[in-house]
Amino acid sequence: MKNIWFRKAAALFTAAVISTTACAQQADFNEVGSKMAIMLQNSHFARIKFDAELSQKFLDAYLTDLDSMKLYFTQQDVERFSVAYGGELHTKLLNGTSMPAATEIYDVFKKRVQERVGLTDKLLKTDFDFSQDESVMLTRKDAAWPRDQKQAESLWTAQIKAAVLAEILRREALTKLATEQGKPDPSLDDRSPKEKVALRYKRLLASVVDVDEEEVANKFFTAVARVYDPHTDYMSAREMGRFKDSMKNQLVGIGALLQAEEDGATKIMGIVVGGPADREGSLKLNDRVVGVNPLNSGRAEENVDIMFMPIDRVVDHIRGKVGTSVALKVEPAGGTPGETKMIVIERGNVEMKDEQAHGDLIEMKDKDGQPRRLGYLSLPSFYADFDEGTVRSSDDVERILSRFVVEKIDGLIVDLRNNGGGSLEEVRRMTGFFTERGPVVQVKNTLGQMQVKESDSGKPIYTGPMVVLTDKTSASASEILAGALQDANRAVVIGESSTFGKGTVQQPMDIGRMLPLFSERDRAGFLKVTIQKFYRPSGSSTQLDGVVPQIVLPSFMDAMEIGESYLDYALPHDRIRPAPNFKPMDEKYLFLPRLKELSTERVRLNQDFKYIIEDVMKEKERLKKNELSINKKAREAELVEEELMQKERLAERKKRFAEMTEADRASMKFYKVTLDNVDQVEPFVAYDPSVENEDTMRRAKDENADLNETPKWPSGLDPVKRESLTILKDLIHLTDNAKLAGIIKTSVDNQ
Repeated sequence: MKNIWFRKAAALFTAAVISTTACAQQADFNEVGSKMAIMLQNSHFARIKFDAELSQKFLDAYLTDLDSMKLYFTQQDVERFSVAYGGELHTKLLNGTSMPAATEIYDVFKKRVQERVGLTDKLLKTDFDFSQDESVMLTRKDAAWPRDQKQAESLWTAQIKAAVLAEILRREALTKLATEQGKPDPSLDDRSPKEKVALRYKRLLASVVDVDEEEVANKFFTAVARVYDPHTDYMSAREMGRFKDSMKNQLVGIGALLQAEEDGATKIMGIVVGGPADREGSLKLNDRVVGVNPLNSGRAEENVDIMFMPIDRVVDHIRGKVGTSVALKVEPAGGTPGETKMIVIERGNVEMKDEQAHGDLIEMKDKDGQPRRLGYLSLPSFYADFDEGTVRSSDDVERILSRFVVEKIDGLIVDLRNNGGGSLEEVRRMTGFFTERGPVVQVKNTLGQMQVKESDSGKPIYTGPMVVLTDKTSASASEILAGALQDANRAVVIGESSTFGKGTVQQPMDIGRMLPLFSERDRAGFLKVTIQKFYRPSGSSTQLDGVVPQIVLPSFMDAMEIGESYLDYALPHDRIRPAPNFKPMDEKYLFLPRLKELSTERVRLNQDFKYIIEDVMKEKERLKKNELSINKKAREAELVEEELMQKERLAERKKRFAEMTEADRASMKFYKVTLDNVDQVEPFVAYDPSVENEDTMRRAKDENADLNETPKWPSGLDPVKRESLTILKDLIHLTDNAKLAGIIKTSVDNQ
């Protein structure tokens, strides 16, 4: 399973590409597998016994990765693979003979996909009866494999019926909304439900069939690695390049966000402001790319048809070095059907500004009319340039934090929501911005040896009232920062029931260095292996349990199976002794009982939190039932009920949000603080955070956006963000009162 920060970066900027050019020659992946098996045994934290029992897990993981919904392989296939390879894969890996087995299994998977897609074509030529009392499972991850081809085809037929019905209901809902609002019906120009389903599976088939040995090896070795734990991973040379670039928030490409279209084309969904495509000017939002000429040799015959090609393969053809060019064959948005033109763009460095540290300076009046200045620091990841060291998230945070201090903020929120982690060194250094020198994290290696990593010596940048905001996707380095500040009683942690629960450290190892001298090493890939577990200064591991906030707020995410505890092969939680010289601050100065009391009462009365709690209960019940009806009348009845509820909420929110917006205008001002303006001498210019930001990327609008009447959060503050600001104001007020009473000495005030 890929790490969540890697998936996030890859999804956000699929159009930006790495600078490494592909080698024509492939590595010997039998040899790669052998070296990887040795590295796993010698380097992994858990020292798992490499035997037949582990071999069966390798097989199970590979089959599950290929067919997670258990719709392609049959029980007969699985039993045959188990007999042939269930106790042998570990031996084959060590002996350098694993790829024939991996390829054989993949070939059967490919054949099964071809069979299902062939059945889909036949089914879509028939008329479906949606009046029967039939259903499909929402997820089949815990279901048995279909017994044989007959049962597999029966399950598949139900899946296709469900897909077609979903499209029918979607079109009917769009038509109804358009009619009620007196707007054009966007579904009139859409393909029929059956056509959309057919194209969807045509793209699936292309992604499964059009693979080479390197991609098969990638899938197989990834499955083998994750049996050790969810974050031990095999990464192809291509993936490692992307991972490194995502960590430094700078990529080489054209600066466009791509999306795979059902009809096989690749659509331009975003253009980075100031990026290569933006500077060239010809490529527009909603243009459709149907071909690529990498221009690696300048020959016109290098044109590549990319229809139905997976996005990562499209990226492979676009990628290149800074200063070289790529030609895109494009169908212009709004042009004549079939019309194409060639657009040549010079590749360049693309900064992922949306993924950089950024902040807001928020001026708010409290209930007594007293003005407060609050700093809001958003950190999407703990990024760092591992190769050159020119980009560091801690440097960026230091600049913003220092400006906040100059602006004399009364309190600070550090938002770590959706932050999947990153560099351990960055979080170690960053913790010292808020605390005196002391332990940040304890690290234990596979031999049980302990190392305490402390924050940098020196005076903290900010010492005032502080809140840390987390959610279920706050992981790894985010949990180190939140845990260290919580243990030190330096900040109040607010958020969902817990963070992700990833308490392990990985190290990328170049497998090519293990290969014989004259082997093809460049394409061997990397093993990103878990070598350590980390522990909070208090001695508790964040593994599985994560960081539990002092103040928990309702969240829809708590209905979802998100977190380390839901992943296969996760390492256990444990505790060690507290770190030497660990001296937390006095917890009473966080005023937690009073903060909880005030927040609990607000949440109880907050209508949006009430809606969230209702939705969580419904979603939990839906997931527990694990059933989706494919009876049209039953589904329509469900949709009518949902529609009535949403209309009631819409009416209530429109009225309430309008009142909140007016109140915010009278009591709040927002000033954007970015790496581009943090050093400016001039005062910041106020802005409206509810207005969509296109400073860094222009995005294509959803074709159905005009029908969406859901009001935006007033002042861009979702309920959690708004409540966290109020909690921070409470903390400031309680701290000020304690200072006036002489309970807190002014010497600890922020300088």
